[in-house]
Amino acid sequence: MSKSDRLLKLMQLIRTLPAPVTAAQLAYELDTSERTIYRYIEDLRAAGAVIDGEAGYGFTVVEDATMPPMMFNADEIEALVLGLREVQQVGDPVLANAAKNVLSKVNASLPARMQMQMKNAVLHARKFHRRYPVSIDVAALRKATREERVLEISYCDKDGAATLRNIWPLSIVFMDESLVLLAHCLLRADYRVFRVDRIQMIRATGDAFKPRRVGMLREFLKQLKSEIQHPIGDSSHYDGDGSF
Repeated sequence: MSKSDRLLKLMQLIRTLPAPVTAAQLAYELDTSERTIYRYIEDLRAAGAVIDGEAGYGFTVVEDATMPPMMFNADEIEALVLGLREVQQVGDPVLANAAKNVLSKVNASLPARMQMQMKNAVLHARKFHRRYPVSIDVAALRKATREERVLEISYCDKDGAATLRNIWPLSIVFMDESLVLLAHCLLRADYRVFRVDRIQMIRATGDAFKPRRVGMLREFLKQLKSEIQHPIGDSSHYDGDGSF
């Protein structure tokens, strides 16, 4: 592998591995020494890449000027097209339109050869199962989740009983037949999984729970993974209070 190829691979590793990436991790991935990694990082910085960090701490890419942002191989183009076409199939109108716009912007910025590859991508996405209809504004729900805003929701459980709850929305998950919201429910003082089609109303309270969303989501996903691997009866996150 040439030095230029190693520099490109190093930049990709720093971008994709959990930050900050230590020199030891990078040396293992590139099968080289930490000393060589430090030298390569200085080469990347000299070429214009803004890489934050230092020895003993780890490295994070702040700005990458060493690699054209719109250069993809054939498999990466297929993955990009498939993912965006899937969003067009399963997303709400706002999200589907956003995916369409992203696809057109990416296509316009590619060289002619890559535009042809994108146009003739062999992978397609089709939705054959109709999801349960959603009555709330999912775009507003996404915005509140991104901004870590506390929401009041009216939620109807599987038995038809409605409750008002204040929640901290953490993530929206696209499942085969429904959307589900991962959240921290203040009424139950615990994590809950809500089916979005059973949410009848959402209202912003004006309160925020920044900057806790990412850490809480990581903790909740860890709990869900543990329940899948080691099931003990019904999960309280779903059926214990009739939320799901």
